[in-house]
Order: sequence, then structure tokens, then C-alpha cells
Amino acid sequence: MAAGAPRIFVSHLSGVPVFDPNGDQVGRVRDLVAMLRVGGRPPRLLGLVVEVVSRRRIFVPMTRVTGVESGQVITTGVVNMRRFEQRPTERLVLGELLDRRVTLGATGEEVTVLDVAIQQLPARRDWEIDRIFVRKGKGGALRRRGETLTVEWSAVTGFSLEEHGQGAENLVATFEQMRPADVANVLHHLTPKRRAEVANALDDDRLADVLEELPEDEQVEILGKLKEERAADVLEAMDPDDAADLLSELPEDDKERLLTLMRPDDAADVRRLLEYEENTAGGLMTTEPIVLRPDATVADALARVRQSDLSPALAAQVYVCRPPDETPTGKYLGTVHFQRLLRDPPFTLVSSIVDTDLPPLRPDASLPVVTGYLAAYNMVAVPVVDESGSLLGAVTVDDVLDHLLPDDWRETDFHSEEVVDER
Repeated sequence: MAAGAPRIFVSHLSGVPVFDPNGDQVGRVRDLVAMLRVGGRPPRLLGLVVEVVSRRRIFVPMTRVTGVESGQVITTGVVNMRRFEQRPTERLVLGELLDRRVTLGATGEEVTVLDVAIQQLPARRDWEIDRIFVRKGKGGALRRRGETLTVEWSAVTGFSLEEHGQGAENLVATFEQMRPADVANVLHHLTPKRRAEVANALDDDRLADVLEELPEDEQVEILGKLKEERAADVLEAMDPDDAADLLSELPEDDKERLLTLMRPDDAADVRRLLEYEENTAGGLMTTEPIVLRPDATVADALARVRQSDLSPALAAQVYVCRPPDETPTGKYLGTVHFQRLLRDPPFTLVSSIVDTDLPPLRPDASLPVVTGYLAAYNMVAVPVVDESGSLLGAVTVDDVLDHLLPDDWRETDFHSEEVVDER
């Protein structure tokens, strides 16, 4: 970039696509890496943390960045595919600098960091953090009413100190357009302290979605740092099978205490799932599939399928059962697949197009049996029925994959390139 390059605020870079010189997308920006310097000198920006297709986070040096404009980052040269590992002298700009409470040197007033700006030095390829966007006033509900201003880096102090009770509102704002799995990947790479702060800033539904994508040990860690009432609220917002998996990792006393704090209906679903062995159809299933009565129409079914909070696997079919409609239902009659719903008139009764050829599974069916069923019949979900013929729930392919992959699959390298670290 030429001298006088525009100043860029880092919040605008979160999630921005990164392209190589050929125009192929390398990944997306998840954070920036800076190195603090002594004497009030602005930090040097070392590079970008980029999440590639495999969800591995790699380091792209700023010396490889040739353009940051129009909502994209352009790089040059060979990309180092080695997994990014943060060094002790490095700071993650989005993950560690935003939301900090720092001090204005001129007045001694505490302010909150809302954003930071970077700029390329004239006639050089180096980048620095040169401006800080802050808000005056104490933290909490009144913070938004405070005056905002942009100051030079040297005008504030406090970035080098370990902060307790650091906020996370501005970091969370950068997650708004990200999928839960991507947010979980960001949290996975934060320190436990910062993970807890971000978890406290997420609303219950969003945190529930993110927890479902985290390794079990980090789920337990985050849940253990929430107040018990809020932990119960988050468990209620999770899918019952995921909530049961998480609670099964807790000591018996903690598990029972949280179940008691949950709404009775939600707790009852989770308790029922906890009765089954982990690697069985009963332990894998969700208790909230789409259930319709025989006199429901195709229009009714499509209205249920269109619900935005359903996963694609659950929305792929509906289960026709006699009353009651909640699991465990009345007698299970069969399945109607989404494609069949699209082929028939809206007034058609689902009972007239139900598929009865595929047998349901029993709750004690083992994981290999469930896996073989999905593979043999090219299904994305399978109904689970008890001895009396009542539908108990459905096992979806995503839950099966979670149990087939190794425990450390989020840390697995999917590329074998070995090149020299350029930092």
C-alpha cells in the first residue's frame, strides 16, 4: 500500500474473506496478532489469524498482505498451513484488547476499548495499531451513555496489565454473522478467563448453540463458571440430547441440582435420555422431532419443516403418530420424507403418503447398528420406537458423527504441508 493508506478499524475485519493472488479464497479473518512494545510505542501488527476451510487457524504475516480493502484481504506468496500457536509476547487484538478497561493518561479517567485502528507505515510494509476508540464512563448498563472518542495509542495505559472482569460486548458483536460452530472455534482458542467472559456476554440461546459445538471439557468448564440459575436456563435452551450429554459429565450432586432448577418439562426430557447408555440409539436421540397426527395435511407438515430453529437433519422428515403428539407419542405409524411433501398437493393427508417400509430402531440399538442403518438406507435421521410402538425420538446423522469422530477432532490437522514459520 502507498503512503497515506487509510486507517482500518479491526472490528470491520472480523470474518472478512482472505484471497490469494489467483483470486482463490484462503479462509476468513478470525483475529489479528500484535506485539506490545515498551515506552508507549504503538504495538506492531504481526499478522492475521485466518480460519481455513478445515477450520484450522493459521497465521498469515502482514508482510504477505498486499491489500485490505472492499471487504476483503489480498495476500501474496505461499501460505503457511501450520496451525497458529500464540506466543507469550503476542496479543490477540479482537480476543484480548477489545472491551478492556484502560486509563486516559491526561486525566486518569478509566475508559472502555470499543475498537482499535491499524495503519500501514509510510514507505514500509510494517503495520501498527495507532488509534484507540474508547467510551468514557463505568461499565454496566450506563456504559452506552458515555462519551466516545478516538485517541492515540500513547494516550492510554493499561494494556499490558492482566485484567480481571474484562467485558466482552464488542468482541461478541463481531460474532453476530458467524455460525455457532465458528464461534465455538474462536472460544476454543481463547484463554479460560476470556472464554468465561465471552460466555457471560452471550445470550442464553446463542450460548446454548455454541456449547453444543465445543469439546465436552470446555462445556463443563464454561457451565461451571455460570451462576446456577443461568446454567439451568442455558441447559433448557440446548437440544435435550446435548444437554443430557453435558450433564452426564458432571458430578451427580451438580447434575441433580441443575435438573431441579430446570423447567419440569425440559428436565423430564433430559432425565429420560440420561437413562440410556451413551452409545445407543436412546442415548443419541433427540426427543424433539417433528411429530404429526394422521389427519395433518402436507401444508401442515411444510409449515413445521419451515421453522427456522430446526436443524436440516430434523427438517428432512416428519413422523406420523397417533396422539399424544409429544414424545413418547401414541403408536408410531411411519415417516414422510421432505421430498415427498414437495411432490404432493397441500391438502393431502400425511397418513396417505407415509413410508412404512423402513423399520424404526429400538432405544438399545448400538452405535454401529445406528450408523449402519443410516448408511444402508441413505437417511439423515432415524426414528427410535419403544416396545409398545411409541415414538421416543430420532437420531440424526450429526449426532452420530459427533460420536464417531475422535475426541480431539477439532484439533486434527487436515493438511500435511510443513513450511517455515515466518514470524
